[in-house]
Amino acid sequence: MKIGREHKPRQALLMFIFLGAAGAGWEPRHYFVLEETPSGTFLTDLVKDLGLGAAELAARGAQVVSEDNESCVQLDRQTGKLILNKKLDREELCGPMEPCVIHFQVLLKTPLEIFRADLRVGDINDHSPEFPEKEMTVKILESSSVGAVFLLKSAQDLDVGNNSIQNYILSSNSHFRVSIRNKGDGRKYPELVLDKGLDREEQAEFRLTLTALDGGSPPRTGTSQIRIIVLDVNDNAPEFAQALYQVQILENSTMGSLVAKVSAKDLDTGTNGEVSYTFFHSSREMSKTFALNALSGEIRLIKTLDFETTSSYDIEVEASDGGGLSGKCSVSIQVVDVNDNYPELTISSLTNPIPENSPETEVALFRVRDRDSGENGRTVCSVQDGVPFTLEPSIENFYRLMAEGPLDRESRAEYNITIIATDLGTPRLTTQHTITVQVSDVNDNAPAFTQTSYTLFVQENNSPALHIGTISATDSDSGSNAHITYSLLPTDDPQLVLASLISINANNGQLFALRALDYESLQAFEFHVVATDQGSPALSSQALVHIIVLDANDNVPFVLHPLQNASAPCTELLPRAAEPGYLVTKVVAVDQDSGQNAWLSFQLLKATEPGLFNVWAHNGEVRTSRLLSERDAPKHRLVLVVKDNGNPQRSASVTLHVLLVDGFSQPYLPLPEVAHDPVQDEDMLTLYLVIALASVSSLFLLSVLLFVGVRLCRRARAASLGGCSVPEGHFPGHLVDVSGTGTLSQSYQYEVCLTGDSQSNEFRFLKPVFSSILDQNSGGPYK
Repeated sequence: MKIGREHKPRQALLMFIFLGAAGAGWEPRHYFVLEETPSGTFLTDLVKDLGLGAAELAARGAQVVSEDNESCVQLDRQTGKLILNKKLDREELCGPMEPCVIHFQVLLKTPLEIFRADLRVGDINDHSPEFPEKEMTVKILESSSVGAVFLLKSAQDLDVGNNSIQNYILSSNSHFRVSIRNKGDGRKYPELVLDKGLDREEQAEFRLTLTALDGGSPPRTGTSQIRIIVLDVNDNAPEFAQALYQVQILENSTMGSLVAKVSAKDLDTGTNGEVSYTFFHSSREMSKTFALNALSGEIRLIKTLDFETTSSYDIEVEASDGGGLSGKCSVSIQVVDVNDNYPELTISSLTNPIPENSPETEVALFRVRDRDSGENGRTVCSVQDGVPFTLEPSIENFYRLMAEGPLDRESRAEYNITIIATDLGTPRLTTQHTITVQVSDVNDNAPAFTQTSYTLFVQENNSPALHIGTISATDSDSGSNAHITYSLLPTDDPQLVLASLISINANNGQLFALRALDYESLQAFEFHVVATDQGSPALSSQALVHIIVLDANDNVPFVLHPLQNASAPCTELLPRAAEPGYLVTKVVAVDQDSGQNAWLSFQLLKATEPGLFNVWAHNGEVRTSRLLSERDAPKHRLVLVVKDNGNPQRSASVTLHVLLVDGFSQPYLPLPEVAHDPVQDEDMLTLYLVIALASVSSLFLLSVLLFVGVRLCRRARAASLGGCSVPEGHFPGHLVDVSGTGTLSQSYQYEVCLTGDSQSNEFRFLKPVFSSILDQNSGGPYK
């Protein structure tokens, strides 16, 4: 299909040609457009050309990839229209090359498919022919025969095809005409033809005008003046040693390097034998690249070569003598490619960031290109070691950068991937391109507590809302996946109402006691704290928290014996014959507190007879300090203080009544005896046996008399002295374990009964009242 406007120069004339059978997915598509066509001009509908659905181009991520980084065409994914991206200048793009073709690919990424295409840029007649010189001088021997042909320098036209030079016209004269010669490269060269013999004496010089016309509509022209000098006869023209010189030169040759040297000889003598060299039919680009020494014939390089731009040059050299005769030769220069171009890497698509749990994700799609040729243009591609990414070769020098498997953001959140492209030339050239890939987080890590279990201590009788400790957890994820909230799990114990005891700050894990705790009621308890992140789905973990209530000295010691709340005071009996150290009684006390708060000590505060009694501080035993005398009062009142070891110290007082009696026999704990000397035992044995026998007999008789007297006195005075008893039963349940204070190994209640007559009393000691006392906290017996 061809679209155009006729008879308007430099107007856009759009044409595209679609070649290839329908459905040939890899057959190149061909399009055509004239140079200077405005940008935005519609080229074709790719939806129809590629046989795709209307929305498939956008869905498959279609894009145009050009051989150069800047594409001359643009694809509208929504409509499928291929439009011209910028105004093109065919001469700037391709120079004299014909046809001028720009290659590109249409890339469909998912799944990957590539359609090759090219855009041929057509020429318009926007350049006029130009001669290399405004005036050409031609020397012709007057002896030249009619029909002799003389070469003229041709004009240059940057346009190609029909818009290039098509004809030459010579101004009207009687001796010369112009003839056009076609060479193998398609260009036309003018030749001056002699139609009439010359006579130097008649006319020694001619001035003519040569006009070059191109094939445009309307045609463009260029002119040059021809000065013809008629010479005397010179019958030998210079001759080159070779008609064709073929040389090679490396493209990285330095300026000034010798490219070739031509040589011609002239058999004439004098000025007719002096040879000078010039370029013949030299283009503007050729003149900027090579210089010819007119005397030596050396051709040297005056401009840096580039194999990728121009791989060969054809030069014609003319050798002229002083008599006006000349000869010509051709020089073919082949530029040898060197590995001077680094591989080029172009990213077509990049996925960034990538989720850490994505398996075998395509990170990037890119193409590697090297402008050199042969082995210098072949490339290999790799990535650096130590990264979990690989390269997969695709088609048309495309590569996929793939993640080998799921990544772990917590181990590494960012990768700098260096892609290394190396050609196979000598020496090898390498290009490195670094891609930074971010790894996005997914909620794959549960919160982790700093400890698997926590032990926190709180003093009893604490103030409400007291901060007792902090539970901390961390999450390796990021963002909302790492935002942690804390909560309490209900306990399995129905008796423990956790919500009334403890609360937790959901944001920072701080634990608070909601009310005052009582060690005697609750000594320790435990529960679980749950840390939950905000991910989707949310992940959580648990930690065990032990709360230990510390005892405070908030209970006074309690006296078990003698009871201070009995209806009648208890009185202890003390025989007047008691020895020093005689055990009168033992004060038994307990403390509901624990530890050193329950360590009890006893002290005698007041006594009717100071110095008669003493109290052992650690076990509460009341003993006599000396022998009793007749002057000692029969009744004594002792006030004892029981103190704990707490801070502040608490104490309780106990009052004891001691009644002295005569003739009452009662075992007592003697003071430790001094060991006898084993040497005197044998001498004293007989004496001890006699004294023992007398003592036993006396005591037996005294005991019988005392027993009868006591019985008689008891009956007579039973009415006057009320019985002293302690009602059996359990002590209050608020008593606590004193944990081995040394007062008693078991709990006992003492009962002492007295009659009105101290000589006929009955003493019952260490009679168990109850077997156990339940502890308020643990429910176990006191030890």
